[in-house]
Amino acid sequence: MKITPYLNFNGNCSEAIAFYEEAFGVKAKIMRYCDAPPIEGFTIQPGTENFVMHACLTNRDDYTIFLADVTPNMRTAFGDGMSISIELDGADTVKSAFDKLKEGGTVLMELQKTFWSEFFGSLVDKFGVSWMIMAKM
Repeated sequence: MKITPYLNFNGNCSEAIAFYEEAFGVKAKIMRYCDAPPIEGFTIQPGTENFVMHACLTNRDDYTIFLADVTPNMRTAFGDGMSISIELDGADTVKSAFDKLKEGGTVLMELQKTFWSEFFGSLVDKFGVSWMIMAKM
């Protein structure tokens, strides 16, 4: 079974995508509401044409994260009780991602050696997403 996190944003998904592309050194595939073909009975809310309908961040076959904007009538918020745990290759990659993700965010545990990983840290980024980042074992 493969589980893929799907992050929803309130109109700032494009900003989040650019932030995560830089943090993880990947390029997202993005589909906006204005890219959707006409669908009978479906209308795009005015002002949301450039909202992200669906985006995908993928690093080879290691991980995939889906992202999208919700429309203004469907507000969303991140909450306690869930973190995205991501394993990256090597301490330099972990440090680079961690340093980017902590910009404007809150560090919960600085990067350090733990009994389960050579390099581990946790934080909540500026979008409210909770991350646990570690070096692959």
